[in-house]
Amino acid sequence: MIQKLKGTRDIIPGEIEIWQYIESKAKNVFENYGFSEIRTPVIEATELFQRGVGEATDVVQKEMYVFNDKANRSISLRPEGTAGVIRAFIENGMASMPSPTKLYYEMSMYRYENVQKGRQREFHQIGTELIGSGSYMADIEIISMITKFLKELNINNVKLEINSIGCKNCRAEYIKALKDYIRPNLDKYCDTCKSRFEKNPMRILDCKEEQCRKLNQNAPQIIDYLCEECKEHFEKVKEGLQDLNINYTINSRIVRGLDYYTKTVFEFISEEDDLTVVGGGRYDDLIEELGGPKTPAIGFGAGEERLVSVFENSNKNIINSIKQVPKVFVACIGDDAKRFTNKFVEELRDQNINASKDIMERGIKAQFKYADKIGAKYTITIGDNEIKTGKVSVKEMTTGNTKELEIKQVADFLKQN
Repeated sequence: MIQKLKGTRDIIPGEIEIWQYIESKAKNVFENYGFSEIRTPVIEATELFQRGVGEATDVVQKEMYVFNDKANRSISLRPEGTAGVIRAFIENGMASMPSPTKLYYEMSMYRYENVQKGRQREFHQIGTELIGSGSYMADIEIISMITKFLKELNINNVKLEINSIGCKNCRAEYIKALKDYIRPNLDKYCDTCKSRFEKNPMRILDCKEEQCRKLNQNAPQIIDYLCEECKEHFEKVKEGLQDLNINYTINSRIVRGLDYYTKTVFEFISEEDDLTVVGGGRYDDLIEELGGPKTPAIGFGAGEERLVSVFENSNKNIINSIKQVPKVFVACIGDDAKRFTNKFVEELRDQNINASKDIMERGIKAQFKYADKIGAKYTITIGDNEIKTGKVSVKEMTTGNTKELEIKQVADFLKQN
C-alpha cells in the first residue's frame, strides 16, 4: 500500500471541522480589521527566499525543498508566507493601491526538518501582512488583531512577549558588542551557534540548547543599543498596548528566525508548554531588498497545527458541537416513500438545513442504526401513512422525545432547534 510521505498528514472528517472553525474565525476577525485575502503559488524562484528570508538562515541553508525544473531553473516550495506575498505585492503593482495594503492568507508551507510534535514537513500557516505604514500604530493594530483572534478562539493561556531589534544602523553597533561578548567562549557553544557567529550572530540568542542559554544569560541586550528613532518607536508601541489593556513582557532574547525583521518583534507563547503559537514583527527593508520601492511593513504567522492543538486544549467542552454532523436523517419505507423522501430532503437542503437520507437501500432498523452512528440530532421516518396524512414524527435522538409536525412545518422547526 502506498502511504503518505514522512512529515505530512491527512486531515480527515472529525478533525477538519476544527480547522474550518479556526479559519472562519480568522477570516471574520481579519476582514473586520480591513484585511483582504491573497493566495500565492506554492512554488517560487529559489532566489526569492535566498534574498528575502536570508541565505544565512536555517530555513534557507537546511530546510527548503529545492529542485531544478525542466528548464533548469531553481525552484523552491514556499517555506514561509511573507516573501511570496511581498513578491506578489511588487509584481502586481499593489504599491499604487491606497496605503496601507492589508493582506491575509491561509496556505501550506514546506520545510525539510526533523518531524516532531507540532512540526511537520508540510504545515499550514495563517498570517497577515500590513504594508505601507512605518508608524507604531501599525504594530499596535497587528498585535491587537491577534489578541482579538485568540480571544475569539477562547485561547486565554498565552502570554505576549515583545522586543525591538532595531534598524540596520543601531543593530550594527549591537552586533559588534554581542560578538565581543560571545567570542571568548565561542568554543563552548553548540556547532549551530558557532556557524552563526559570523553571518547571523543574533540568532545565537535564540538557541534552545541549555549550555548556550546559560552562556547567553549576561549577553548585552539590543534594546540598550537602540537609536533614538527605534527607541521612540518601541516606547510608543508599549504605551499603545497599555492603552488597550494588552498585557506584555519584554523578552530581549526574541530575535525571530528570519533575516528580514526590523524594530518590533513579538511572540504569543503558550503557558502550557512554553512554545510559540503566533510570531511576527516589522520588516521595513524587505520590499526594497526584493526590488520594490522602500516600503515599511509588519506581519505575523501562526502555525495552524499549533493553533489547533492549543484550541482543543482550551475548548474541550465545545469540540463535539463544532464537529459537523447531519442535523436530520430521513428514513423511508417503501418505493413511494423513497421518491417522496428524495424531494423532501432536497427541499430541506434548499433552506440550508443539513439533511441526509438513506441511499444504500437499507432496512428501516439499519437506517436508524446508521442515523445513530453518524450522530444525527433528529430522525424523521416517512412511509405510506406519513405521505397520506401529511404529518411526520420528528425524533430527537439523544432524548428519544418525538414531536408530530405537519411536513410543511418541519423546516421551520429544524431551523429553530
